[in-house]
Amino acid sequence: MDMEKRLLGKGETPEAVSETVQWLEDMGAINDTEYASLIVRHYSAKGYGAARVKDELFKRGIPRDLWDDALCELDSEDMGDAALEFLSRKLKGSTDKNELRKATDALIRRGFGYEEARAAMNRYLEGLAE
Repeated sequence: MDMEKRLLGKGETPEAVSETVQWLEDMGAINDTEYASLIVRHYSAKGYGAARVKDELFKRGIPRDLWDDALCELDSEDMGDAALEFLSRKLKGSTDKNELRKATDALIRRGFGYEEARAAMNRYLEGLAE
């Protein structure tokens, strides 16, 4: 958990950290389920794909058993729209093959799968053809 790492990093004893975290959880100040949902909403709203969102959950020490429920909040249609919006901003109407490849690679680095990136690129190109 992120809070435990922070407190330990500040030199607190493991016993004090455990007690403090338990106290905060009992008060409702720490809720890993809500935190996981917040992370998913935040990074998906920024236009990142599922793989990047999972990386962020991992970095923040969210227990893996909470990931599935939080990731259910990802809407595949919204994700596709986010990928298309990213491509539109990045390419600005370009159809240069080198630029298309770079943009697809950028989508994959943002956490979208190959199939998602390819589908978004197809939608982008279809939009230009209309």
